[in-house]
Amino acid sequence: MGDLLLVRHGETEWSASGQHTSWTDLPLTEQGEEQAKSLAPLLSGRPFCLALTSPLHRAVRTAELAGVTGAVTEPRLHEWDYGGYEGVTTVEIHRTRPTWDLWTDGVPPGPDGHPGESPEEVGLRADLVLSRVDAALQNRGGDVVLVAHGHFLRVLTARRLGLPPAEGRLFQLATGTVSRLSTEHGRPVIAEWNARA
Repeated sequence: MGDLLLVRHGETEWSASGQHTSWTDLPLTEQGEEQAKSLAPLLSGRPFCLALTSPLHRAVRTAELAGVTGAVTEPRLHEWDYGGYEGVTTVEIHRTRPTWDLWTDGVPPGPDGHPGESPEEVGLRADLVLSRVDAALQNRGGDVVLVAHGHFLRVLTARRLGLPPAEGRLFQLATGTVSRLSTEHGRPVIAEWNARA
């Protein structure tokens, strides 16, 4: 069975400043473009049986610059819906909610169409993506690559390892990196994390 490669998109203005970014479709910064290009050697030569990307520009562009060809947009790969905390930093949130934690407290509703998500809701999306990943890994030769967002990929990692969605808090994920989930003795494991060229 192949491996599951997770690519977090390159830096954006808001990822650099620490602002929560889900549906706001920001472009990569110049640094983010360089990060994405630098991933190409880590991904080249791997036979991908499935390549999926979030529909947001920062993920699609990262896939292009990293040399991921034939990527298909998967809407369920979008970032955690931060609701009313879109564009707000954790430092700003802590001014009024000093003990707030995304992983346990969730987010307040945002504008129409963005009610926010709980860890469990993000976990359900991750499970659906993993079902698609597993079908590809079992029925085709090669690896699967997902190009998406930090918090979503952290939840997906937790679910892949059999952990509750909120345990994604254990896996810090930097922009412009590749992480690899594999198996050992039939069990899912982290084989590589936050790799850069």
